[in-house]
Amino acid sequence: MSLRALRTLHAIARHGSFARAGEAVGLTQSAVSLQVKALEDEFGVTLFDRSRRLPVLTEAGKIVLARSEEVLALYDRIPEALSDERSLVGRLKIGAIQTALSGVLPDALSALNRAHPRIRVHVVAGMSAELAVQVAAGELDAAITTEPVRPYPSDLIWTPLYEDRFWLIAPRGNDQKDPRELLSGLPFIRFDSRAWAGRVIDRELRRQRITVREEMILDSQEVILRMVERGLGVAIAPLSDDVHARLDLTSLPFGEPQLSRRIVLLERHDRRTERLTGVLANAVAEAHQAICSNACEGVRGAR
Repeated sequence: MSLRALRTLHAIARHGSFARAGEAVGLTQSAVSLQVKALEDEFGVTLFDRSRRLPVLTEAGKIVLARSEEVLALYDRIPEALSDERSLVGRLKIGAIQTALSGVLPDALSALNRAHPRIRVHVVAGMSAELAVQVAAGELDAAITTEPVRPYPSDLIWTPLYEDRFWLIAPRGNDQKDPRELLSGLPFIRFDSRAWAGRVIDRELRRQRITVREEMILDSQEVILRMVERGLGVAIAPLSDDVHARLDLTSLPFGEPQLSRRIVLLERHDRRTERLTGVLANAVAEAHQAICSNACEGVRGAR
C-alpha cells in the first residue's frame, strides 16, 4: 500500500474529480487512475462509482477514506515523535494574509529557522476566508488570518497572536476634520468585502449610517495606503501598531469604540502538527512585539 496513493484518494474526495485531484498532488489524470486501481486491487473492493459523470465514493471507499485518514495522521506525526523540544523536525504548510506576509511573518520565520533548522515551512498567500476553507479541508496545516467572523468553516480552532486597530486614513493635513465629513466628502477606497476585515468595516459604516462615495475596491493594505498617499481618497484599514507608528498620513480612530481585529493562527481541532504550530505561534507573537518596540522607539527618537 502506498501512502501517496492514500493521499491521492483524499485529494479526489476533496476536489471531486480525478483531474483536479491530480493538479493538487502533482500527478496526471492517468497516474491518479493507476493509483486508485492499485488500491482497489490491494483491498479487493471498488472505491468509486464510475457510472456517474464525477466519481462518487462507494461505501467501501468511504471506509477506506476514513481509516486511511488515521494512517496518514500517524505517519505525519512520526517526525514529531523523533524530535525533542530543542530540535523539532517536520514540515508545515501554512497560509497567511497579505498584512502578515509583508509585516511580521518574515522575521518570525527567520527566528524559527534559527531555533529549529529542521522545520521546513511552505507558505501560501490568500484571504482569511479562503485560507480557513483550506485549513478545514486539510490542504493547509494552519493559517495566519484575522479572527473568523461568521460564516466560517466548522471544526476550526484559533490561537490569538496579536491585534490590529482600525483607522480612517486620509491625506496629510486633514487631522482636524470630522471623520464623517471626510468619509462623505472624499472618494472612498474600500477594503474588499470578501475579506473578513472588509465585512467588519462595512458593518460599522452601516451601523453609523455613513454613506460613502466609492471609487475603488482593493484587497491590499499596502496599495490602499499608497492610493491615499497620492490624494486619491480616504480609506478605512486595520493597521498593526508598527505600521501605524510609521504612517505619514492623517489617521483617525474608526468605530465607536475604535474597532480592532485579532490576528490568529487557525488550525483544525485535531491539531496534527501541534508542536510545530506552537513554536510558529510563539515566533510570530515575539516578532510582532519586537517590531512594535523598534517602531515606537524609532518614532520617539525622531521626535
